[in-house]
Amino acid sequence: MKSIIVTGTDTGIGKTVLAAGLVGALGARYWKPVQSGLEDETDSEAIARLVPNALVHPEAYRLITPASPHWAARIDGVEIDPARLSLPQGDGPLVVEGAGGALVPLSENRLYADQFAAWGLPVVVAARTQLGTINHSLMTIEALRARGCAIAGVAFVGETGEAEAESERIICAMGKVRRLGRLPRLDPLTPASLATAMEAFDLEGLV
Repeated sequence: MKSIIVTGTDTGIGKTVLAAGLVGALGARYWKPVQSGLEDETDSEAIARLVPNALVHPEAYRLITPASPHWAARIDGVEIDPARLSLPQGDGPLVVEGAGGALVPLSENRLYADQFAAWGLPVVVAARTQLGTINHSLMTIEALRARGCAIAGVAFVGETGEAEAESERIICAMGKVRRLGRLPRLDPLTPASLATAMEAFDLEGLV
C-alpha cells in the first residue's frame, strides 16, 4: 500500500491530529482534497505545524464556509468536479484526509465514501472512544464496505477506561477490523508529543 485515506465516524473527533500522526510516523505526504472553512487554521496548516518536514499538497478546493463540502461549494458558487480530485503524484506514501464522516456529501449525488471507492485506497477509520462509538464505528465500517472500500484499520481517539476498552474490542471483533492504536488527547499538542504518542501504534505493513 502506497497511500491511505483517513476518515472519521463524526466531525471534530481529532481526525486531523491522527492524520498528522500517521504522516509523521509513516514519512508520508499529505493531501486534503476539499477544505471547508478558511477563517481558522486549515487542516493542511495544522499538518504543516505538527509535522514540520512533511510535504503538504495544495487542496483541490478551498471553500470559505465551514460546512459540508456540497453546501460550502454552493455558497461559494462552485461545483466540486470529481475530475479535479485525482490523487497528487509524488514519492513515498500519501495520507488523504476526508471531511467529517464517510457519508459527508461532496455534491448532490456523490458522497465521500463514493470518492474513496473511486480512488481505490484502503481506509483508516478514526473513531472517538466516547459513548456511542460502537454504533458510529460499525455503521461507518458497513457503509465503506458496501462501496467496496478496503479498511486498513481503526484508530481510536480519546481517553480510555474499562468501558472504552470494551467498546474498542467489540468494534474490532464485530467489524472484523484491525486495531491500529489509540491516540489520547494531548496537552500540549506539539510535534514531539504527537510523535511520542504514535510510537504505541501498530502500523506495520500499513503502507
